[in-house]
Amino acid sequence: MTLAVDIASWLCLVAGALLCLAGGIGMIRFPDVYARSHAAGVIDTGGAYLILLGLALQAGFSLITVKLVLIGLLLFFTCPTATHALVKAALAGGLEPLCRELGADETADLADEAAP
Repeated sequence: MTLAVDIASWLCLVAGALLCLAGGIGMIRFPDVYARSHAAGVIDTGGAYLILLGLALQAGFSLITVKLVLIGLLLFFTCPTATHALVKAALAGGLEPLCRELGADETADLADEAAP
């Protein structure tokens, strides 16, 4: 049983680290604040929660696990709120999202997909 918990824990830790790495690359590479806020959301939700789950599996049921759950609850409530406030402030400040112009073929394709 201990081996299974260790493997699950390490899988969660590695997957969380990879999501944090991907989100960090997205924070650098994405063009505007709106896309970057999406990358920050990947780090917050996917990466942090998987790392916390992996740490909780390593700790077993103890006071450390309770503290990790409380940290997870804090992240659950604060991260989406902070991301929403950041994006809303950027929009209120007049920062327009970067959009590319669609060609005639792409516009027709989108109209065909939207038709019932």
